[in-house]
Amino acid sequence: MAADTTASVSAPDTTGEAGAEPGPDSVAPGHFDLVVVSNRLPVDYEVAEDGTESWRTSPGGLVTALEPMMRASDGAWVGWPGVADREFEPFENDGISIVPVRLSTEDLELYYEGFSNDTLWPLYHDVIASPSYHREWWDAYVQVNRRFATAAAASAAPGATVWVHDYQLQLVPRMLRDARPDLVIGFFNHIPFPPYGIFAQLPWRKQILDGLLGADLIGFQRLADAGNFSRAVRRLFGYATRGVAVDVPSQNGQHRRVIAKHFPISIDAEAYEEMAKRPEIQERARQIREDLGNPKTIMLGVDRLDYTKGIGHRIKAFGELLADGTLSVEDVTLVQVASPSRERVATYMQLRDEIELAVGRVNGDYSTISHTAISYHHHGYPREEMVALYLAADVMLVTALRDGMNLVAKEYVAVRYDGDGVLVLSEFAGAADELKQAVLINPHDIDGMKASIMKAVTMPKRERTRRMRALRRKVFDNDVATWSASFLQTLTGGAAVPSGVPENLVSALKDISSAETILVALDFDGTLAPHVDEPEDARAVDGTHDVVQRLLDLPGVRVAFVSGRALVSLKHVAEPQSEVLLTGSHGIEVQLDANGIELGLVPEEVEKLDTLTRVLERISGPVFGTWIEQKPAGLALHTRLATAQDGQAVQREARDQLAELLPALTVREGKNVLEFSVRSSTKGDALERLRAHTGADRVLYAGDDVTDEDAFTVLGEGDLGLKIGPGATQAGYRVRGPKEVTQVLALLADFRAAATQQQ
Repeated sequence: MAADTTASVSAPDTTGEAGAEPGPDSVAPGHFDLVVVSNRLPVDYEVAEDGTESWRTSPGGLVTALEPMMRASDGAWVGWPGVADREFEPFENDGISIVPVRLSTEDLELYYEGFSNDTLWPLYHDVIASPSYHREWWDAYVQVNRRFATAAAASAAPGATVWVHDYQLQLVPRMLRDARPDLVIGFFNHIPFPPYGIFAQLPWRKQILDGLLGADLIGFQRLADAGNFSRAVRRLFGYATRGVAVDVPSQNGQHRRVIAKHFPISIDAEAYEEMAKRPEIQERARQIREDLGNPKTIMLGVDRLDYTKGIGHRIKAFGELLADGTLSVEDVTLVQVASPSRERVATYMQLRDEIELAVGRVNGDYSTISHTAISYHHHGYPREEMVALYLAADVMLVTALRDGMNLVAKEYVAVRYDGDGVLVLSEFAGAADELKQAVLINPHDIDGMKASIMKAVTMPKRERTRRMRALRRKVFDNDVATWSASFLQTLTGGAAVPSGVPENLVSALKDISSAETILVALDFDGTLAPHVDEPEDARAVDGTHDVVQRLLDLPGVRVAFVSGRALVSLKHVAEPQSEVLLTGSHGIEVQLDANGIELGLVPEEVEKLDTLTRVLERISGPVFGTWIEQKPAGLALHTRLATAQDGQAVQREARDQLAELLPALTVREGKNVLEFSVRSSTKGDALERLRAHTGADRVLYAGDDVTDEDAFTVLGEGDLGLKIGPGATQAGYRVRGPKEVTQVLALLADFRAAATQQQ
């Protein structure tokens, strides 16, 4: 643990400083519509014995996933070419434009080996090893991130999509946002994001969060990682978060929506399976077993030599099983591949010594002339050799103490087309969220790990087949192409939305129309009606009332309006038919069928409402362009007609005063409106109540605002979420505006009528 923990006082911000190299705001836009930014390029620089220089495509899964769409969209990849102190001009490789970023030997020492891998890596992996905090490392991290941002800004066309990858470049999104607000920016964090209590130790914690919040979409491996990020944002900045949505104030007084969501990464499963079926690789797998003495069981561990992987824990468990006679070296061999990693970092040098000492001790105690207990290999292998090892192994041991995903687990499953093999998987690896049929373990529990290893070794063939079949289905259904497409589909919602109804939405409407019971739940403002300056002037676009009536007349169709408005206001502007179910005030008010409006505040809530009214009237009264809207369980502070500066100041003062007087208030932020409620409820709560009331088999929900994300969150498999307008969203489909919504409802009515006639 190094010194300099007071660095946050004097650390530079991410906007540059005197004498710094040119930033991204000083370059002209490029012409690429899709730009990927990562620490390493997808190509490796090679020099042959005769001095010939060449570039070879890297075999990584990320490259495999992005190559086709980058070629199709005229994409560029920005990154370091893997050679220090060398300048390379941009070039094209296999249909992808390559934009190299120069890093010096000092950059690698301070930015990469230092801040990235001796500060962030251990911190983000739950401080399994102690992080080091040095201000000069942070300075280098800022400088190098600025260099990557500059290269990306110079490559990206106006309105382009930029996808930034991993923990080495967490400041790039904000730098790009400030320099190029026209860009659609995504960030994916390939490693875990730690709980707040750990993340808060970082002296530059606010700068890192601010850097990430420059993105429109921030992707994480696990749901827990996305939750950790949102909690850190709330604690350190006080920004409103609802579900996966974070509301970030912008300079014009408005708010920008950032989505923080998990997108578990995967592999090219079909490519691994195809390789495993090649005769020469199957023969190599047979040869590996023979070279190991044909033991009954081969156990395999494949890892980078890193303290997060739990290599020492598995060696300890295996050694104890040999020591107590539960396993014998004649029957079971452990093959451990530990590829070199960060060998100039002192922590990794020490780890290598510890692992090799442990391997030597077990082998010295239990190996025989003909059988080696642990076959240890401190070097990497080509992919073909790894596939052969996977085929040869009866049991795969993944014992990570903390891991963002661990793709080795998925590679093993993809290779086992024979339906055999057992995966023993740490519950602290991201893959455990998906691969539930693995034998899950806590690697810190050595006795538990020993029991799980024995369960794997002795597992009956029928159970092995059942588990592997389920694991393979999961891996093949969610491969790396699905991952990248899902991320980019969510991200590019931030771009302009074309008019009309897209073909994939038409297909989805046709599919949902055949359900036995359908609930069509619709937001009003911005969905059925355009936004207007005076809320009471809002009216649905022409044709909406008629198409809603068509739906109501069809068997098995229920229609509901789900609004943030009070029901009195909603009824006034929407003029709904009596059969339309209504929820107002984000689900606090409900009117279902013949029932009256349900609410009923308790005395304590009435008292809070009085206090809320006094405070907001005092704050907003003197400011032109602001007004208070009464809600059944709260009030809404509207700033649509105020200047951006006045609106932001009024909202900030309201937040500050009410946070002190009424800390338990529910606060929601919409477009130029801040809503305070004495009762907590969301549109997601309202939608779940409507589903229960109607017994609907399938749900279509349409909405345009941040608050509608709560409803999209509770949609299930087979439901249809429709986002109106731009902005990152969880909805699977989107259209431009209310006119398109009317077209969507008309199509659904047509499909439903046709489906009914066929029954």
